[in-house]
Amino acid sequence: MKYPNPLTKGSTFGITAFSSGISPKHNARFECVTNHLKSQGFNIVVGDCLYDQGKHVSGSAKQRAEELMSMLLDDSIDAIYPPWGGEIAMELLPLIDFERLKLARPKWILGFSDVSTISATFACKLGWATGHCSNLMDLAPNAIDPLTSSTLQHFATPSGGNFTQEALEHYASCWPDFVNAPESGLELDTKTCWKWLTKPSHGDTIQGRLIGGCWDTLSHLFGTEYLDLKAMSEREPEGLILYLENAEMPPTEVARSILSMEYRGVFECINGLLIGRSAAPDETDSNRLSYYECLRQYLGDLPIPVMIDLDIGHKPPNLTLINGALASVSLSAKSEEHIGSITQTLAP
Repeated sequence: MKYPNPLTKGSTFGITAFSSGISPKHNARFECVTNHLKSQGFNIVVGDCLYDQGKHVSGSAKQRAEELMSMLLDDSIDAIYPPWGGEIAMELLPLIDFERLKLARPKWILGFSDVSTISATFACKLGWATGHCSNLMDLAPNAIDPLTSSTLQHFATPSGGNFTQEALEHYASCWPDFVNAPESGLELDTKTCWKWLTKPSHGDTIQGRLIGGCWDTLSHLFGTEYLDLKAMSEREPEGLILYLENAEMPPTEVARSILSMEYRGVFECINGLLIGRSAAPDETDSNRLSYYECLRQYLGDLPIPVMIDLDIGHKPPNLTLINGALASVSLSAKSEEHIGSITQTLAP
């Protein structure tokens, strides 16, 4: 794995929207977040693809891809940080010059949701370490929960170093009001509980190199040149840990995605599977498949350990996960409490 330079005071963030841009009503939040970053000693470069240009994107696929390539090839920029995700970042993939990027200095790509369409691809196809973490628009001054507030300090970890995060006791059932309260952070109001769906045959830990992101978007990339886990697993002797989080898929769509992954040999390429909290509405009809029934029915018989309901995804806050980092994920039962943690080492 190739790790970008650690992010420290003086590092520069390039801000461009791979997918959905922001609207004028979000200006106050954006200014609040970027001013907060500047107060911490970071520099900001804002691209042209920031605002929604109609429908669901911040520009044409060509415009977005060209701006992304420009920032990736600009060595005055240390990290690319979109405001948030969106819907179809995948249309940028065939427009990215991966051969040229093989000669470029790696840059951090940060965020979650549709951002992971790009970040997971870069980790798998180029061997660049990338970040699945709180989005740029989450990093307001009052975002003081332990996971969001520590996001950027983890990207200051030097190559070869490590850091540990623990499961939170609570998560937020809803997002802050970005429009009317632009400085607001998360209100953690709902009990968190990481769980084993399938425990390891020995011990209570999964180990391997991390790769993953938004289930809704990555499900369309498995087995393609952009997310070839078989090739990645052959390069990484420690094996892979795949993590996924469901944003919008109903239970039957989750089932189809799992079956598609099985048909493409995804589960044969990984040491274990981590599933974040689902943000999709669950099925209310008791005669239809529920989300947890789906996981038990379609993942329960896999010959790999599976952990569910981690702090990953669209029910915040988010763990900072570095694609390509060597991870040890543990979950032990102590009395009635489940004690979960993840240690990541930025191993080459």
